[in-house]
Amino acid sequence: MTQSAKEAATAVWQAFASRNPDVIRNVLSEDVIWKAPQDNATQVALGLPADMLETRDGIVAFVVDHFRRLFPEGAQFDFTKVIAEGDTVVFEQRMRATAVNGRSYDNCYCWIFEMDGTCVRRIREYMDTYGGYRMLFGGQSPRSLVDQPFR
Repeated sequence: MTQSAKEAATAVWQAFASRNPDVIRNVLSEDVIWKAPQDNATQVALGLPADMLETRDGIVAFVVDHFRRLFPEGAQFDFTKVIAEGDTVVFEQRMRATAVNGRSYDNCYCWIFEMDGTCVRRIREYMDTYGGYRMLFGGQSPRSLVDQPFR
């Protein structure tokens, strides 16, 4: 029996949770691209370039290294709905965490994965960008929240 797109996409989330670069790399196609809203709060708070998630190595670095710099205690991910049709899988998700600056983060996301067999080839991420800014920065100007922004 072949693995369904829904099972394969769920395995991508399990790989991300492992924080193991080799496991993560194995569920990403060679030409994978992760599209998130430009200048979203996470990108700004980490000081990441806009094209960080446009390569497999960039995605691995984000999941393994950079995400933990902003949310050092980790994050809780709750999936509320998963819908699959053909090679496309849609996840509704709630993420809760404490940022490095001590502020609470609680945001809802919609993820669209386009699968290529057992690998994801496109990830589109949607979230409340305004809420993300309020949660991470409060009334302060958006800026890097980590000691050493990406270079």
